[in-house]
Amino acid sequence: MQHTATFLDYSETKYFSTILVDYLNGENELKPFYNYPVSVEGIKAAINNRKSFAENRKLLQDTLTDQYKNTALSENQQINLQRLTSENTFTICTAHQPNIFTGHLYFIYKILHTIKLAETLSVKIPDAHFVPVYYMGSEDADLEELGHIYINGQKQEWKTNQTGAVGRMVIDKALVKMLDEISGQLLVFPFGIEIVDLMYKFYQPGITVETATFNLVNLLFAKYGLIVLMPDSKPLKSIFIPVMEMELLSGFSNTAVEQTLDEFPEKYKVQVAGRPINLFYLKDNIRERIEMQDEKYVVVNTQLIFSKEEILNELKEYPERFSPNVILRPVFQETILPNIAFVGGGGEIAYWLELKKVFESVSVPYPVLIVRNSFVLIESKCKALLQKLDFSISEIFKPTTDLINQLVKRESALQLNLDKEKSQFEIMFAAIGMVAGNVDITLQKHSAALFQDSLKKLVALEKKMLKAEKRKFAAQQRQLAKLKSSLFPHNNLQERVENFMLYYAKWGNGFIDLIYQNSLSLEQQFCVITESDK
Repeated sequence: MQHTATFLDYSETKYFSTILVDYLNGENELKPFYNYPVSVEGIKAAINNRKSFAENRKLLQDTLTDQYKNTALSENQQINLQRLTSENTFTICTAHQPNIFTGHLYFIYKILHTIKLAETLSVKIPDAHFVPVYYMGSEDADLEELGHIYINGQKQEWKTNQTGAVGRMVIDKALVKMLDEISGQLLVFPFGIEIVDLMYKFYQPGITVETATFNLVNLLFAKYGLIVLMPDSKPLKSIFIPVMEMELLSGFSNTAVEQTLDEFPEKYKVQVAGRPINLFYLKDNIRERIEMQDEKYVVVNTQLIFSKEEILNELKEYPERFSPNVILRPVFQETILPNIAFVGGGGEIAYWLELKKVFESVSVPYPVLIVRNSFVLIESKCKALLQKLDFSISEIFKPTTDLINQLVKRESALQLNLDKEKSQFEIMFAAIGMVAGNVDITLQKHSAALFQDSLKKLVALEKKMLKAEKRKFAAQQRQLAKLKSSLFPHNNLQERVENFMLYYAKWGNGFIDLIYQNSLSLEQQFCVITESDK
């Protein structure tokens, strides 16, 4: 695929939150809530801080080796796994739940950003090595969020009765049936049969969602040296026992978050609010909150009740039965990985900004926060339509109504504004006000009110003129609506709606390479990729 790439500031798109844009711009109000700037100097500072933290690299490597025991490793993966035991090797991590079939496009984007950042830093900081890691949040139990995808704007949903952690759920007849329906949409494209066959290969009945995701991600990214970590592991959870025990006994993380929110600028929306205990109990088909009730530890929506001694013993014997929630998961991640940078989306970065005190409470190093790369893909047919309508790449992010008004005003041969007339009107009423004021000073206010009322009527007339002229541009409006629905399905960014299978079906593995080639590392810009004419 021949293409061109255009880079924009995130603020130009109007699709990102104020807190994210302010973080990217280095606003002073947010600086107390993170440690390092997004720069090579920030990475080096994170490395220096990380070196003072005791890490169990051997256990991490042994766990990963076990997870990969039935998987053929690429040469780059073999090198990276071996390097993890070295004290001058650090990870660049991104995290995501095992959404079925990878979920939204940004799943692919954040992994490729992580890979590109690791490669870039290995060149810029040659005395260290950097390993890209995808941390699979397979303990998430929100099937409503994880159990659906969109293909060409059409929602496909997994109808299953399974409960508990989604990663532990097994592929059933309902998911295979869903894949059958998706296949019909994909097989019409050049590489449709290739991606459909891959999905049938990995999503087989009886295999867990975690395993299917692991195998699929490994196939897509093994050549880049990506390491997939499945943290739902007893050995890894055992490292985290001291922190989980501290949480059970004191609820330290909620205290830390509340202190942060008290200091947080009021203009920003709070992303996450902690609970008195930020742990779940995870066993078989349940993942439910742990709460303190009448000095007992209760697993909500179950009959499980523990005394203090019983739950601490349960933790020591079965750490894998305890699952950190959104407040503690980042701390767990940074405890088990020699990590110095985290690549996350806007929502993730926003809630990480609330967690610095949580990290400090348990003396775990806080990483550099990198906003993941974002893309809009403009296929050749959309490019032709964009050129026909004569809009620039930066203009397509505007609301449809604004674009239609812009087009009509640009293309119409008629005068559609009354700016000149309104200026003349203002001069006339100023003169009237002076005349009336000479008679009675209070009449000046009455004259001014008459002007404002007349001005509103002129503005309303302008809108009616524009609306009437729009009727002559019905064809262009239909074309614009088609363009916007393709580039911004459901009035959102493609990456937040569509699944990667659609683009793989069209371009094959070249789609992965395309995103990799255009992925930035530390630059933090939005990318628009435009397909060249065939």
